[in-house]
Amino acid sequence: MELALILLVLAIFVAGLYGLYYMQKKHASFSKRVFIGLGAGIVFGVILQLTLGTESNVTTTAVSWMDVVGSGYVAFLQMLVMPLVFVSIVSAFTRLKVTEKLGKISSTVLMSLLGTTAIAALIGYGSVLLFGLNGAAFTEGSAETARIAELVTRQETVENLSIPEQILNFIPRNVFADFAGTRATSTIGVVIFAAFVGVAYLGIKRKAPKEGQFFADLMDSLYKLVMRITTLVLRLTPFGVFALMTKVLATSNFAAIVNLGKFVLSSYTALIVVMLVHFLLLGLVKVSPITYLKKTWTVLSFAFTSRSSAGALPLNIQTQTEALGVDDATANFSASFGLSIGQNGCAGVYPAMLATIVAPTVGVDIFSLQFVLMLVAIVTISSFGVAGVGGGATFASLIVLSSMNLPIAIVGLVISVEPLIDMARTAVNVSGSMVAGVLTSARVKDLNREVLNDPKAVIAENE
Repeated sequence: MELALILLVLAIFVAGLYGLYYMQKKHASFSKRVFIGLGAGIVFGVILQLTLGTESNVTTTAVSWMDVVGSGYVAFLQMLVMPLVFVSIVSAFTRLKVTEKLGKISSTVLMSLLGTTAIAALIGYGSVLLFGLNGAAFTEGSAETARIAELVTRQETVENLSIPEQILNFIPRNVFADFAGTRATSTIGVVIFAAFVGVAYLGIKRKAPKEGQFFADLMDSLYKLVMRITTLVLRLTPFGVFALMTKVLATSNFAAIVNLGKFVLSSYTALIVVMLVHFLLLGLVKVSPITYLKKTWTVLSFAFTSRSSAGALPLNIQTQTEALGVDDATANFSASFGLSIGQNGCAGVYPAMLATIVAPTVGVDIFSLQFVLMLVAIVTISSFGVAGVGGGATFASLIVLSSMNLPIAIVGLVISVEPLIDMARTAVNVSGSMVAGVLTSARVKDLNREVLNDPKAVIAENE
């Protein structure tokens, strides 16, 4: 009987996958398939939980097989992170039309990313106070206990490092190890190495134009190859989202989610306010927030459903250049840097909220100016090196909490609602990088406003 139920559940799951494949064959839009996968996963997961329960052998066995699709999709996205970061940043250098603009582009992108992250930290702090979550206690179940134990192990890699030591830890001592992702800060290590390669290319371009052009052509071919591989992986998004959402809803503790309902509401409120800040910044360079939303809807919806800033990188760059009118170099810089530096949602709002919630439990005065300034500074610095696929927010939170000598258990206690919040966090991360691109392109006077204001210049598909 039990085996028959497992096979029935898996048969329904396979039928769902086939339905999404059939929609693809019928050329249904990418966004439509992703959101149908999201909705179907939610409905299927809820049905499994209500009919079979979260801890039944049928549910756990069936979900473990479904997870081959969901976790397999995430693994493919993780596979792409380092190649995407490297080729995108180096290509930003090879696509520079005026080398003199390099300093202005890179500095403006970095200031935009870090500045909005600092603002996001303040917003996260304010949201906790607004909802009265400072000092709040959350229920700890078996899943939370296991997660806390895992986090203690991860914390050991950062708890004994001072801020200067953390900064030094960003430097890639072994770039091949960083390409393999062996460190928590491997992404920023690859960013730094790629920047050195780009600067070296500019020198070769001046002194040996022939060899410089050969390298530029090589990087252009490699860029197109990596982006093509990424496109192949992104085609799996509807299937991956369906599997991931089924798992989340089938195995989530609804009682725990209800217990954390105020935290979820507080998080979404903060993230919405950060988006409003993005709109305000766009207004400063005379870009309509409505136009921006229309033109970025595809990439933001993809980021929301996939929960992957790295997976959204090709769409991010394409949206900036073909829909927002951002120049090629700036788009590559802002999108790539945004994967590992200054993620407004994961590295700004989230760790600031957790620190503000837990600080009163150990006697810290969260209303003191010293606490606020320290929180913003540490959150901003710690936003370097946050990976663009899963776990980045956790790593950022561990660094912030450890640096401020605050207990890390809070990170494990909110595990039940992590996926729900992470969707919005990822969309805000991607928006932050695109806003940095628009602001920078406007500053260097390379923003193509004809493209920006053309209603037909919209990225509607990703086939």
